[in-house]
Amino acid sequence: MIGLISATAAGAAARDRLAAAWPERTRVYGGPVGDAVRAAFGECEQLVCFLATGAVVRLVAPLLGDKASDPGVVCVDEGGRFAVSLVGGHGGGANELAREVGELLGAEPVVTTATDSVGLAGLDTLGLPVEGDVAAVSRALLDGEPVALRAESAWPLPALPVAADGSYAIRVTDRAVEPAAHEVVLRPPSLVVGVGASKGAPAGEVLALIEGTVREAGLSPRSIAELATVDAKAGEPGIVAAAERLGVPLVTHSAERLAAVEVPNPSDAPLAAVGTPSVAEASALIGGGELLVPKRKSAMATCAVVRRPARGRLAVVGLGPGARDLLTPRAKAELRRASVLVGLDQYVVQIRDLLRPGTRIRQSGLGAEEERARTAVEEARKGHAVALIGSGDAGVYAMASPALAEASDDIDVVGVPGVTAALAAGAILGAPLGHDHVSISLSDLHTPWEVIERRVRAAAEADIVVTFYNPRSRGRDWQLPKALAILAEHRAPTTPVGVVRNASRPDESSRLTTLAALDPATVDMMTVVTVGNTATREVAGRMVTPRGYRWQQEEAR
Repeated sequence: MIGLISATAAGAAARDRLAAAWPERTRVYGGPVGDAVRAAFGECEQLVCFLATGAVVRLVAPLLGDKASDPGVVCVDEGGRFAVSLVGGHGGGANELAREVGELLGAEPVVTTATDSVGLAGLDTLGLPVEGDVAAVSRALLDGEPVALRAESAWPLPALPVAADGSYAIRVTDRAVEPAAHEVVLRPPSLVVGVGASKGAPAGEVLALIEGTVREAGLSPRSIAELATVDAKAGEPGIVAAAERLGVPLVTHSAERLAAVEVPNPSDAPLAAVGTPSVAEASALIGGGELLVPKRKSAMATCAVVRRPARGRLAVVGLGPGARDLLTPRAKAELRRASVLVGLDQYVVQIRDLLRPGTRIRQSGLGAEEERARTAVEEARKGHAVALIGSGDAGVYAMASPALAEASDDIDVVGVPGVTAALAAGAILGAPLGHDHVSISLSDLHTPWEVIERRVRAAAEADIVVTFYNPRSRGRDWQLPKALAILAEHRAPTTPVGVVRNASRPDESSRLTTLAALDPATVDMMTVVTVGNTATREVAGRMVTPRGYRWQQEEAR
């Protein structure tokens, strides 16, 4: 919950905008400002104060405890120009809240946490339990001192400017080790604990068995990702309570699925009770991995521990048509989350400034799409967080298709949509895509011309608006005239045609012509050509395809 506090009419107006935008997330505190701040500080996870920063500092200073428990506090000035992260930038989420508030109110977010200010990923913001000297290692990263990454467990971390060796270190491990001097230990959620229990098994017994087993195996309980058991035990109070105390989810599986898992220690007792010869070992192993601890028993419970394989992450990101303000916030977030970026060299140049320090770049030139797809998947399989970029929407004539053809289910894949060239051009031309429409690439590098021609003819006969991608290059100068001739067999010479080059970029150009007047020689690979259907009209210099055929019907009458 976010507490909202204001003192003036202008502040109240901005406060009310936030409250209206986030009705489920916010609570407005009225009355004297001091009382409101104190109440919100004790009751909310975050505060947005429409007050002077000095006033807020004086009010919250006596309330501060430590950064692990203090709420995040953001101040917005009277003019609504700045959203300042004041307290709890990382732990309280104030840095991200300042960005959200700034986006909603049109204010500039001001983030003072050192790592955020220079684009570094904060070690305490990675979503992993962290131990050790976070301040010293973070300072070393900021100062450019060599910081070694010692990853005993592969995990898809964001980019960090690390070295092969150094007097400071970041260790990624699920083992129960104490951080050394000048070292930070990150705990990946790599352990799955399978649990079985007799009816009525006490929570204390189940928890003691789990914690004792993990400790004796030299593992960290902070790396436990989940408890797993059979469906029949989904509501067993002792197991449910153990998961709650450990702060991890309880995942259940059917007896049929568990019975199909090969385990070293099957037993007749669970087979008779719940229909599978193994609960603890099978539940832990069902997702694959290494059995670190075979079945252990107490009087009324069993458990087993598996280290699950690390899953790399591949984000296929659409960059849009080129303009920075048409790059989506989700795409920006994925670029900053990635430790490896794979893409066409000219696209890398477009977004290089958005990458975090330490991002490893794998770029190549035109014509290497399959190579880039293989590279991205290979990097993800090594356990990295990878962003594979493409222009427009990565799923439209871009990198998603070859990448997903290479990828299997051993990595996580995320698609990030982008504004396509057809949509960007359509917005410039007017509303040419107001009814059914189709995009067709005229490049025969990957598709035989016979197939392309058949598709163009089908679109012509169906009276569908057509946007041509890759319409003409120096080596392919006859395909566009041929495609236009096919359309001309079914559409009037006066049919509107929109031509847009470099949509949304500084050298953007566009023009509206007709099917008969279009000169193919004026078109190149940076251009998209949109041909209207029989209902498309030019209205006030704009290309418009009505949602219905009312105009045609009126003209017929």
